[in-house]
Amino acid sequence: MSTGLREEMASIAQKGMLQPKEMLSEVKPKHNRLYIGIPKEISFQETRIALTPLSVALLVNNGHKVVLESGAGTGANFSDKDYSEQGAIISFDKKEVFQADIIVKIAPPTLEEIQLMHKGQTLISALQMGDLKENYLKALLHKKINALCFEHLRDEGNILSVVRAMSEIVGATSIFIAAEYLSSVTGGKGLMLGGFTGVPPTEVVILGAGTVGEYAARTALSLGAEVKVFDSSIYRLRRLQNNLGSRVFTSVMQPIVLAKAVTTCDVVIGAIRATNGRSPCIIMEETVARMKPDSVVIDVSIDQGGCFETSRVTNHKDPVFRLHDVIHYCVPNIASRVPRTASYALTNIFTPILVDIGDMGGLMGMVWNKPGIREALYIYQGHLTSKDLANRFSLPFKDIELLVVSNQ
Repeated sequence: MSTGLREEMASIAQKGMLQPKEMLSEVKPKHNRLYIGIPKEISFQETRIALTPLSVALLVNNGHKVVLESGAGTGANFSDKDYSEQGAIISFDKKEVFQADIIVKIAPPTLEEIQLMHKGQTLISALQMGDLKENYLKALLHKKINALCFEHLRDEGNILSVVRAMSEIVGATSIFIAAEYLSSVTGGKGLMLGGFTGVPPTEVVILGAGTVGEYAARTALSLGAEVKVFDSSIYRLRRLQNNLGSRVFTSVMQPIVLAKAVTTCDVVIGAIRATNGRSPCIIMEETVARMKPDSVVIDVSIDQGGCFETSRVTNHKDPVFRLHDVIHYCVPNIASRVPRTASYALTNIFTPILVDIGDMGGLMGMVWNKPGIREALYIYQGHLTSKDLANRFSLPFKDIELLVVSNQ
């Protein structure tokens, strides 16, 4: 090879080395660092907690700060140590907890707790529409809180995720409660809920074929009970049949058929929910008076007025009363009877939302990208974004999409 050719090739190779090359760009943090507060629940017999220790660990590992009021997890059998070992800051001062940017709790904050909140804070809690007062709503609006009502949270399948989870728990738990009060230990008739070879099964009547009714039926059937489900909707009854995967007695609300089933059964579960206002009263006192002695009535709908004429609100410390020799269980918050299980169900919903708020650059980034979360936002920066609440209390309404666009 000639010297000239060699020099030319060397020149070409040198130019090739001077070609622009890819550079590694700086990896910037993709999320905001959240400051999350978990206050202790002070509502009567509310023992659930929104985040479990392992969920706190996940949030802390994602770079977020979590402060927990001392004793907040006690009702669900989580100790302060359980939380502190996972990176939570334990505070004995409620005011310090309410200084967090995001407050996550179960029951709505009281007016005193709202006074501890600051402008621009994000609140994730229940709203409890039935008990909502105008002064409570105005207090949140005055503080310019961003408020999410978790009863309205919807998942990717457009299912009300918290309502569904709690309904599943309440439905199954109601059957275990019935089994407890059928026992002679609690003054019942001494029956085992279910049945086995040579012994007739106990009879369970379920009013309502929604999620509570479905899971009550599923649990009762698994124990061997004979189950009858009543509902006014053929669609819901058909859906329940399909979801259970087995044939079960179903009927629309025929008064004669219903009365006969109720007066001859051992357990009646009332699980009829109201779309607005009070749940319908289906079983009159006259029918209850004809039920078998020591039968059990569990009115799951008691928080909306109840579907038995004889129902009155009870609590976990004094859960039952007898009327016409029928045992009535009318506790509104059945999920708090199994608070640890309920807390695990809730934390599975809340933790991904909090992670998304951080990863998407803040509350509005997450709300804008997830319609199911957007529907749960009822106050944004001091503006009422729920048309239903605005109409109910005759307050000004602001469309959330227009508010976001105007603030960009």
